[in-house]
Amino acid sequence: MLVMQQQSRHVSVFIDRPVAEVYDYASDPNNLPHWAAGLASGIRIEDGQVVADSPMGRIEIVFAPRNEFGVLDHDVITPDGTRTYNPMRVVASGGSSEVIFSVRRRDTSQEDFDNDCAAVLVDLESLKSIME
Repeated sequence: MLVMQQQSRHVSVFIDRPVAEVYDYASDPNNLPHWAAGLASGIRIEDGQVVADSPMGRIEIVFAPRNEFGVLDHDVITPDGTRTYNPMRVVASGGSSEVIFSVRRRDTSQEDFDNDCAAVLVDLESLKSIME
């Protein structure tokens, strides 16, 4: 069976804080509006679900359960029901942390993919500035 590979790019920042501290902050949906503006605007919790406003309309964000491994994977569900998986990790780097987001290219132009990667980097830099 032939499987088409998607282009992906790992976007990361180093944060001079312990992994547990970065993970605790980044995994709390209440903190998303402070650092994840590139995801969407108006990030909020409605009826126990994390939702936001995007150019596509209202989206839902579903996170991996809290875990001891630094996994911050999340799915973004668009108004038409499309579910997009977004791998994200907080890993140790000495006494500090590296936050890694894997941006995947899906049926977009190279320019749009590059813009998505740049937006993720801005968000991760915002997280870094808050944490440090």
